Amino acid sequence: MSAVIATEMSDNTDSIIPKVGRFISFEGTEGVGKTTAIETLCAQLQHSGIEYLRTREPGGSPFAERLRAILLDPTTEINDDTELLLLFAARCDHLQQIILPALQQGTWVICDRFTDSTIAYQGYGRAHGDAAVLAKIEGLIAQFIPQLPELTLWLDLPVLEGMARAGKRSAADRFEQQATEFFLRIYQGFTAVAEQHPQRIERIDAVGSTTEVSARIWQVVSQRFAVN
Repeated sequence: MSAVIATEMSDNTDSIIPKVGRFISFEGTEGVGKTTAIETLCAQLQHSGIEYLRTREPGGSPFAERLRAILLDPTTEINDDTELLLLFAARCDHLQQIILPALQQGTWVICDRFTDSTIAYQGYGRAHGDAAVLAKIEGLIAQFIPQLPELTLWLDLPVLEGMARAGKRSAADRFEQQATEFFLRIYQGFTAVAEQHPQRIERIDAVGSTTEVSARIWQVVSQRFAVN
């Protein structure tokens, strides 16, 4: 991975201070338009002269992508604990191999899903918001995840509308095959996490055209990080 280290000069010294990249994640239930929103944001960052790395979860690194294939395969039969641990194994490798090196070189990281999806999908979708499961997930985050996004953009779209959009895509993966109630619980999870972390998570109204949604996203990003 090639990246130019961005630097800034102190007014009082001649030392070079490495500039750490920004870490932004996108979250939401199925069919909310994350892919298009990420593509548009990356194009805007490029136009602003900002070097970025676009990645995703589960996946992002060679090893994590292999785990992604297992996790999303409709024929995979595993219990909830195994699913959770595979997700964290993929995330740990993704962080160490891809995300942290990029941030240390001054590259912005734009990630499609991160820890909030695990809380929403495994904590609420699978476990119905069970306190013990949520505590288990939070413990794994605290123990193994040294870097959380500075900004999380939660694309908020009614669940049924998102599912209708997702249904027009290719064959459903292992998660997309779940019943509507599963995704309603996931939505509750994202709502709860957003309420718990208002400084990090920004709700983006995902209703409307892609141009309208992208404009809402850029307004948040440009104001948060002073980007023109």
